[in-house]
Amino acid sequence: MTDSVQFACTGCGKCCTGHHVPLTLDEARQWAASAGQVVVLIEAFVVDGPGMPVEQREHVLRRSHPVACGDTEARVSVTFAAFNPGRCRNLDDNDLCTIYDQRPLVCRIYPVEINPHIPLRPENKDCPPEAWQQGPELIHGTQVADPRLAALVQASRQADRDDIAAKVAVCQALGMTTSALKGNGFTAYLPEMGAFAAALAQVPADNGARWTLHVQDDELTANLQGHGLQTTCEAPVYYAFIGF
Repeated sequence: MTDSVQFACTGCGKCCTGHHVPLTLDEARQWAASAGQVVVLIEAFVVDGPGMPVEQREHVLRRSHPVACGDTEARVSVTFAAFNPGRCRNLDDNDLCTIYDQRPLVCRIYPVEINPHIPLRPENKDCPPEAWQQGPELIHGTQVADPRLAALVQASRQADRDDIAAKVAVCQALGMTTSALKGNGFTAYLPEMGAFAAALAQVPADNGARWTLHVQDDELTANLQGHGLQTTCEAPVYYAFIGF
């Protein structure tokens, strides 16, 4: 990556196709209210232990929440995302966004990365080459060049921190309490949207549910159990395990 990245959207619509868009708690409510499907992605780690990336310690701690797991405690990160296995439901026939003025925060930020530890790499994005050959400066050094865009990035990071306890409570109320280990995969749930919307409308209290980690590697399982964590390797019924 160079010290400066410029960018201008070409309107190709590729970023709106085949991508599950992370949503804030309020955005998830709006998505559910408009008859959209939400996918819930969950990963967990142990503080200064399995799954925790040491170089991202502050970042992952601030966007995670402690839960009971086995004889100890894990921290879980929960993402509510707009479920878009194909074209986004809000694209018109010309690949234009029909909710542009109300589009989710992450859509407003794209293609900038939300995680401060992940640099923007044009080759990892779906945008055509010409998008990176025109337009204003997007990144200068390691910083977002546009102050308004930088403010949106900070707002997204803050929402991750502010919403996490409520997201965990919603998951527990709906029985979504099996997580993957961070760095090893995600568990993915497609909740029934009526129940999900009801839980979002009045976020339940933390019910103290006990969590389980889904792992499929014998050595990793032994490591986690050695830390007192509850694990499972049974074939999932109500969720999918997406391994790395």
